[in-house]
Amino acid sequence: MTQVMAHRGSSGTRPENTLPAFSEAVRAEADGIELDVHLTKDQVLVVMHDEEVDRTTNGQGRIREMTLAEIKTLNAGSWFDKEFSAARVPTLKEVLDLLVQKNFRGFLNIEIKTDKFDYPGIEEAVSSLMMSQQWPFTHWYSSFNMKSLEKMHHLEPDTQLDYIMGTAESKVKQALERSFIEGIHPKINWIRESEASFLSFPKAVRPWTINESDDMLACFEQNLTGIITDFPEKAVRLRRGMKK
Repeated sequence: MTQVMAHRGSSGTRPENTLPAFSEAVRAEADGIELDVHLTKDQVLVVMHDEEVDRTTNGQGRIREMTLAEIKTLNAGSWFDKEFSAARVPTLKEVLDLLVQKNFRGFLNIEIKTDKFDYPGIEEAVSSLMMSQQWPFTHWYSSFNMKSLEKMHHLEPDTQLDYIMGTAESKVKQALERSFIEGIHPKINWIRESEASFLSFPKAVRPWTINESDDMLACFEQNLTGIITDFPEKAVRLRRGMKK
């Protein structure tokens, strides 16, 4: 059965990478949740996609140049809808606590955002937090940056690692050459242009971002390992309907 992974939470219906988005992903019964982590100036792991706060908050600046206290003053929901004006940028620990509270039993895919900026020590910080206790859900890591994945493999040799890519065949080759890479997360275009390749691909394939019903159904019919979508409730509903 193709897994449904909620991209930045239920980011099609809630402000991305916020507690409301993750709560909704759990309610929608997504198999997994994906989020992105960065390090603040004072070395706190926060959850946001971009390196700058500009797009999804009412502030400006790079995360790595701001303290957690500064980031916590920002509104992270009104850009999406005024209904979410109380949303703030969460720390990774706050998201983990929410998932425990919600009794989430799926998998959490933590994307380490080191493809543009180097955050010295981010891999160690993430691993230290994730290994600090037993969680009721499974966790694994993904990144566009193979060096970060290599560091995570050294820190947690038994934890699943996936390589995120666009459509470049050189990236596919890198994933195939490393035995510790469990699968790839390619842009949907790679699926559309490489049917012969992905059908025989020896590792897991979970494309992003699968939001249209036709694309979801095609991925389910092709029995891909998983899809990454902004609309997990729609995907779960479509998958359920195929079983009838």
